Amino acid sequence: MPAQKRSILARLLIWRIKNISNQRFVYILSIIVGFLSGVVAVIIKNGTHFIQLLLEGKLIADYYSAFYFIFPLIGLGITYLVIKYLIRNKVSHGIPSTLFAISKEKGLMRRFQMFGSMIAAPITVGFGGSVGLEGPTVATGAAISSNLSRVLHVDQATRTLLIGCAAAGAMSSMFKAPIAAIIFAIEVFSLDLTLVSMVPLLLASVSAILTSYFFFGNDVLLPFKETDTFNISNIPFYIILAVIASLVSIYFAKTYAFFQDLFEKIKSPIKRLFIGGLSIGVLIYFIPPLYGEGFDIINDIVKGRPELALQNNIFNLDLNSVWMVIALLSGLVFFKIIASALTFGAGGVGGIFAPVLFMGSIMGNVVAKIINNCGLFPNGVSESNFTLVGMTGLMAGVLYAPLTAIFLIAEVTGGYELFIPLMIVATISFSMTKYFIPHSVYAMELGKKGDLITHNKDHAVLTLMDIKTVIERDFISVNPQMNLGEIVNQAVVKSKRNIYPVLNKETKALEGIILLDDLRPVMFNQSLYEEMKASELMHHPPEVINLNEDKMTEVMKKFQDTGAWNLPVIRNGEYYGFISKSKLLTAYRKKLIDFSRN
Repeated sequence: MPAQKRSILARLLIWRIKNISNQRFVYILSIIVGFLSGVVAVIIKNGTHFIQLLLEGKLIADYYSAFYFIFPLIGLGITYLVIKYLIRNKVSHGIPSTLFAISKEKGLMRRFQMFGSMIAAPITVGFGGSVGLEGPTVATGAAISSNLSRVLHVDQATRTLLIGCAAAGAMSSMFKAPIAAIIFAIEVFSLDLTLVSMVPLLLASVSAILTSYFFFGNDVLLPFKETDTFNISNIPFYIILAVIASLVSIYFAKTYAFFQDLFEKIKSPIKRLFIGGLSIGVLIYFIPPLYGEGFDIINDIVKGRPELALQNNIFNLDLNSVWMVIALLSGLVFFKIIASALTFGAGGVGGIFAPVLFMGSIMGNVVAKIINNCGLFPNGVSESNFTLVGMTGLMAGVLYAPLTAIFLIAEVTGGYELFIPLMIVATISFSMTKYFIPHSVYAMELGKKGDLITHNKDHAVLTLMDIKTVIERDFISVNPQMNLGEIVNQAVVKSKRNIYPVLNKETKALEGIILLDDLRPVMFNQSLYEEMKASELMHHPPEVINLNEDKMTEVMKKFQDTGAWNLPVIRNGEYYGFISKSKLLTAYRKKLIDFSRN
């Protein structure tokens, strides 16, 4: 049967090559990928809602606050068991794992990634994990497109483009914002915006949103359609909001990184589960709005009903006092990222997109409330507008996706009159945050290692290059004790190269190099054959490339700094080979051509 299946697939691929051009084939695949991403969004969202519905029975309704404490731990425990015994592979955070696949795995994602997040994320969020579903949806769609590309034998550039199509499809389906979804794929995955890539992204986005309308109807996550008009006199207040958004973004990134490092030091997954799970339970017990994604809270706040979001506070505080409301809302901003980081640290599966929208909306609302109630500005500002623009500020500052932030809020709200404040806040928040935090939360780990593909084409091409493909190993080595005669007879005569690595006889460590130019003045003087040793002729190379540590960007820099034509490579302390500048540049030009076709 497998042979028959392979035969059918082979015949299909042959028929495709004969009858469908490559461009049309990519268009067809982008529609399929968009549809599949839309279906994934439906499954993940409905799975989460189903779990939440089961947990809201009569018993739980009567004692709901008490169950806030235990639900997250139960959910994380089930997630742990599912990952260990069913999926049997580590399920990484959604978008960072996709970025890693593009940057370091040539867009290849393992098969379990097609269903890992789709199973684990609804359990995590449904039981109260304080994370979002957008990241897992994107990662699942990306894994499906990657494995579909592998089966259909498409090249790396097309595979990367289809992963971008999956991301656009997932976001388009989740938010019903097709333009913002395309921009998200371009900004987050650093795709080149060309006519070749634009059409597949459009097709995937449209395919996904049609799928969403078919299953969800007109329901949307952020159902806002009306906004107050923009008043140009409010620009100074929007600038203040942008600065605060940047500060909150820095707090978000620092807190996320702190808890990530903290939990990495705990080696036992069971300890991480109990420490994180119990901590989240305590937080959610005292602050119920931290439960789950939080889109209901966002909707209440945008509609000017913050008391609905805060009415479950365990201390029964007076919500008629606006300053008490401001204090409670500020607490939600402060603790949401802590709850999210604890969920990840405990082994939960989810994304940070929803927490960013949650914190941004509340932050904007708090700033507006302070301005309106401090007594200094009689005209005040629109709280609903500030709530919406606050989401843009935090998206730009945390995700480093300012254009996505602008178009997402504009599309889902129909608030195109807010374009000016959206642009002001997104630009300032992004610029200020990037000055202090070089990489977004999505790309933090890859950025530290230099493995991140960016919109800088030179850097992107170098990141995609595999250093092992440019290493040459046909060099004859000598050892320091060899005399000139042995070098001439055993190396020079037999080698086609004009460079000879000098290696320690026992450890194979590189001690130096000898060039043919170093030998020419003495190699014909046979009286020196017994007297002169390799240790006298060798010299240190201008630079050494460490295969375990150096990235391709660093390799190129070493060639530029030294002006050398050949540099030795070591691996695990031993000599491994040489890289020549000519071969490196040839490989770079070839990769640049392939990259530019995408």
